[in-house]
Amino acid sequence: MKLIYRIALRLSLILIPLMALWATLFYFMMVEEINDEADDTLEDYSELIIIRMLAGRELPSLNSGSNNSYSITPIDEAYASSKPHIEYYDAEVYIPEKEETEPARILSTIFLDNDDNYYELKVAIPTFEKDDLVRTILFWIILLYFVLLITIIGSTIWIFHRNMRPLYALLHWLDNYIPGRRNAPVPNDTNISEFHKLNVAAQEAANRSEELFEQQKQFIGNASHELQTPLAILGNRLEWLLDNTELNETQIEELFKMQRTLGHIVRLNKTLLLLTKIENGQFPESTNVDLAFIIKEQISLYNEIYSSRNISYTINIPETFIVLMNESLASTLITNLLKNAYVHTTQDSNIEITLINRTLTIANDGTTPLDTEHIFERFYQGSKKEGSTGLGLALVKAVCRYYNLHIEYQFKESKHYFSITWP
Repeated sequence: MKLIYRIALRLSLILIPLMALWATLFYFMMVEEINDEADDTLEDYSELIIIRMLAGRELPSLNSGSNNSYSITPIDEAYASSKPHIEYYDAEVYIPEKEETEPARILSTIFLDNDDNYYELKVAIPTFEKDDLVRTILFWIILLYFVLLITIIGSTIWIFHRNMRPLYALLHWLDNYIPGRRNAPVPNDTNISEFHKLNVAAQEAANRSEELFEQQKQFIGNASHELQTPLAILGNRLEWLLDNTELNETQIEELFKMQRTLGHIVRLNKTLLLLTKIENGQFPESTNVDLAFIIKEQISLYNEIYSSRNISYTINIPETFIVLMNESLASTLITNLLKNAYVHTTQDSNIEITLINRTLTIANDGTTPLDTEHIFERFYQGSKKEGSTGLGLALVKAVCRYYNLHIEYQFKESKHYFSITWP
């Protein structure tokens, strides 16, 4: 999840309890304020009625054209002593004129007349529907929440993008950075000190990486080149010993083992040298190469080499598939993919080769998936196989990187799938 989306999500989650708390406080404060105003009116109305009654004057009309109403009920002393003399509460009051009940605020007052008789005066005035108020507040709170959320998130995203432009520029540069290539310098057009320091640190790290990469390439290239001559001399001397000396069976067997080991070292040395040449861009010449022809030629060769393992193949490719590549690198790409499939597949299994929509896919049987993070690294091997140097897929990756080809590995239905797509 992107940072800005995480910030927006957390802002929205924080706003929910804050808005709910604000709505609750607003509701109770509003109710309290309305009740205070109603209670003051009830007190004045109740006082007026009691004064008139005690003075023997005419009481207000029960029907004054409004919803205000009152009732005076004689009560005994026991009832008077069991109830509070002044009590405010909410209740539903029947309005004869409307023939319906409405919410009202009621003041109940117990008092004595001049003859020490107890009376209960109930004064009622209309009030608001609390359910309607709750629904109205809830509606406006939800509306306010979304307005605030959109405003805050919109403002945050705008401010975030405005201030984080140097970081996005650096991330874009890192996405396009490839060691050993001609990379543009780190963009550092910012006056924000933290981003300026980060860009400087990134450029220094890239420079160190380039230096180490060049040293590594030079070492591998020089070492591989210098090893060619002594390895060739060792191979010739082993052949001379086998051809010109009388050896017993044990000695011959040991010399053959040495020859096989030396052959493996020679192949490894040649592969490392080829990798170095690819990374140094020493294959500038490109021609129109028919990959379909190379695939058919190599599949027949490998099928013959590994005939003892009874490996079959299914091929579905067009008659021709012309690409602009170095012919040697094109052959390296195909041969290493096919060799990887033949070496690592099981006996009596089938290899599938398809070339559809400019995508070459080679599949072979397997039991467990390979490590997708390290499969194209040098000397990585999912399982050690005779004849494998651990550099075949590294070579394939190097060629794909050289020509900007997309390579992908998948494991599904007990099969390894390697796919290369030409743009």
